[in-house]
Amino acid sequence: MWETYEHHALVRKLPRIPEDVLKRYEKWKDVVAISGPEGLRLIKGFHDEALKEKWHGHRSSRLGKQYRLIYKIEKKVLYVKVIDITPHDYRRK
Repeated sequence: MWETYEHHALVRKLPRIPEDVLKRYEKWKDVVAISGPEGLRLIKGFHDEALKEKWHGHRSSRLGKQYRLIYKIEKKVLYVKVIDITPHDYRRK
């Protein structure tokens, strides 16, 4: 099984995120726990993709029409670090 760690800034942000997005996030964590990042690529609704430029080495999954989850696979085995859940503004920074 894979473990998911949440960045400390994300933990503080979670109460302000819409409930439907949080439900999708919980489903996202379930998929990662069972089948790892490879399982995310099999579910087309997440639109899991690698990021470029400043976010090179990170990946993004869609949690709704507006919200994206940014994460990084820290170790090749059993460790996923969730960086942020944003309303798709990570390219503007």
